Amino acid sequence: MSHLLEFYGEECPHCVDMHNLVEKLEKEEGIKVDALEVWHNEENAKRLEEIDKEFCGGVPFFYNTKSGKWICGEANYQELKDWAQDK
Repeated sequence: MSHLLEFYGEECPHCVDMHNLVEKLEKEEGIKVDALEVWHNEENAKRLEEIDKEFCGGVPFFYNTKSGKWICGEANYQELKDWAQDK
C-alpha cells in the first residue's frame, strides 16, 4: 500500500476534479496514490475519521503517512505534487 492516501466521495464534484490531478500526478511523476472511497465504504470512512480527527471533516482529503502532511479540499497540481513529494 502507498503512503499517499486520497479519501473521496464517489458523487463529490470536488473529488472528481482532484482525482483528475491525481491521475496526472501518477502518469507524469510515477507517484502512486491510494484512492479510498468513503461515502459508500464504511471501513474507508472509519479510517478517514481516525486520520482526520474532525480537522477537515470532509472530502476530498489527502494524507501523506510518511510526512504527516495533508490537503483538505481542493488544491492545484503543484500543491498536490509538493504534498506527494514531501516538500
